[in-house]
Parts: sequence; C-alpha cells; structure tokens
Amino acid sequence: MNNKRRDVLDEIKTIVEEAREKLEAVKDEEQNCFDNMPESLQSSERGQISEAAIEALDDAITSVDEALEKIVEAIG
Repeated sequence: MNNKRRDVLDEIKTIVEEAREKLEAVKDEEQNCFDNMPESLQSSERGQISEAAIEALDDAITSVDEALEKIVEAIG
C-alpha cells in the first residue's frame, strides 16, 4: 500500500476511534440512567427500552472495534 492510501486509512482510523469514544460515552450515560432508575421503572417499558438501547450500543461498539482491527490490519 502506498503512503497516500495509508494516510487516508490513518485519518479514517482516527475518525472511527472518535466515533467509538462517543458511542461508549452515550452507552455509559444510558447505563448510568438505567442503574439509577427505581426497580419499578427498570422493569417497565421505559426500562426495557433503555436496556435494549444499551445492548444495541454494546453491539455497535463491538462492530466498531472489529472495524478498527481490520483498518489496522490493512495499514500493516
């Protein structure tokens, strides 16, 4: 791979890392809100929606981690 393409991948890697950090921050905030809900709300529809969002964000973070691994692999 030439340096120009490697530089582009480095830029993409930085953008993806920043996106991952933001996803993690949103997930942590949602988890904190869920954890601070009364138990009655945690088991309500609102709590279930919050749990689903946390799970989806976890999945997104895992996917981003996998993408980052592939980018690093491509950079060499």
